[in-house]
Amino acid sequence: MKIFYGWKMVGAASGIQLLHAALLHQAFGAYFAILIEEKGWSKTSLSAASAMQSAETALIGPFLGWAIDRFGPQKMIRAGILCFGLGLMLFSQIQTLPQLYGAVLVIAIGSSLSGFFPLNVAIIHWFERKRARALSMVGLGLALGGIVVPLVAWSMQHFGWRPTAFGSGILAIVLGWPLATVFKRRPADIGEVVDGVPAPAPGEAGQAGDAGNPREFTAREALRTPAFWLLSLGHGFALLVVTAVNVHAITHMRQSLGYSVSQAALFIMMMTAAQVAGVLIGGVVGDRYNKRLICAACMLMHAAGLLMLTYATGPAMLGAFALLHGTAWGLRGPFMQAIRADYFGRKSIGMILGLSSLIIAIGQIGGPMVAGLFADATGNYRTGFTVLACIAGLGSMLFLAAKRPT
Repeated sequence: MKIFYGWKMVGAASGIQLLHAALLHQAFGAYFAILIEEKGWSKTSLSAASAMQSAETALIGPFLGWAIDRFGPQKMIRAGILCFGLGLMLFSQIQTLPQLYGAVLVIAIGSSLSGFFPLNVAIIHWFERKRARALSMVGLGLALGGIVVPLVAWSMQHFGWRPTAFGSGILAIVLGWPLATVFKRRPADIGEVVDGVPAPAPGEAGQAGDAGNPREFTAREALRTPAFWLLSLGHGFALLVVTAVNVHAITHMRQSLGYSVSQAALFIMMMTAAQVAGVLIGGVVGDRYNKRLICAACMLMHAAGLLMLTYATGPAMLGAFALLHGTAWGLRGPFMQAIRADYFGRKSIGMILGLSSLIIAIGQIGGPMVAGLFADATGNYRTGFTVLACIAGLGSMLFLAAKRPT
């Protein structure tokens, strides 16, 4: 039986997400902890490096969206893989903060061109009835990448962080390039159809929750709907927690709780295992139940998980953090783009997601910065993490209000 080419693209996208997560996003916390000790840089200055990645993605988001809608994602993803790998190699050579920021800028450009945004847009054009399942499988790569974090931390301790970063850059290009060549623009280009099967007859396509074929919105029309703004703000509030944990969790466990980098990385691996479980659950329920309500529940889990990390008194509370936050991230993450495609259609989805990135950046930038600023001011992460957890909890209301535009 012939395999639908869209599933091959899902596998390639998942592999690239795994590389990004394993070598950068979830490993950055380990680099962060070591650089604080080796260089003596403040948490705020290093948080700014993480914020730069998000700011750059937000600034070029609308251009990326326009370019993907007009030309397709294939060449963009290939260029991004090369830039991402070269940026990691540059990162391995830094000596000063300006050099760090320069290397992070190169990494950010590569991550933007070959990361979450273009990969998801590429998949959206190939799936409709099985869209949530496909995007969840792409998110599986992001989740599985965290399982590699203890290996990255082990490499840093035994070989040093510089050889680890340089080797990561080589690995990103060697493994990422073949995956980047898999992508095609749309099914019709190779004689296939969306989902790999003809569309069902009228009356047969009804699914529970958010399914159904909407009219195609232009970016301008989407901007006029409350749903666009509520979904974007809700997504941004979720990322307040996600990015703060990625950047600061290992340092918090090391400085406030007395764990080593390797020990702290084990809890990140547990979080990732829960994230994998969340992704798998999302693949089963996403096309059957209301994704908006599921996301609202996940926001409460994000908040509770971060509070468990903040006030942890032992491994049990850290385990609860890993379970709650990881499951919520894995379950909610792929739904962010799936809901927008459900609501606004595929025609202008690149530009719609690009414009959304300008709002989402509030969370991507704010999470690490708020946590870092409070930590430098108070000497620990308790206040900053508590503020972020409360905001994320309130974010559940945004998803409850973000009903399909009519």
